[in-house]
Amino acid sequence: MVEADYFGVESGNKLQNKFENSGLTANKSEMLDAPVINEFPLCLECEFIEYQSGEYGCGVIGKVVNVTADESVIVDGKIDMSLVNAIAFDPYTHGHYKVTERVGEAFKDGLQLKK
Repeated sequence: MVEADYFGVESGNKLQNKFENSGLTANKSEMLDAPVINEFPLCLECEFIEYQSGEYGCGVIGKVVNVTADESVIVDGKIDMSLVNAIAFDPYTHGHYKVTERVGEAFKDGLQLKK
């Protein structure tokens, strides 16, 4: 969590030894001009589409062009998110939260309300 947050608060355009300071290592993506962090078990490589800024905030739109995952988070040929130890950032509370438990079935559970 500390390293991931550090990458959000320090600009790689201004600081050349960002990876050295974090203690993490990376390889260059084969798909994009971007690093793939070796110590993270899951990487979504995204192509920048557009930056949106409006009355209610801002956001970045991207297209996932490649996914790499360590074998430690793959079960029966699929990524098991409960093994990734992922975190999510909440911009309203400025908090980081663990994403650890599957709570439902996408595109299925909501069908019970369909008439």
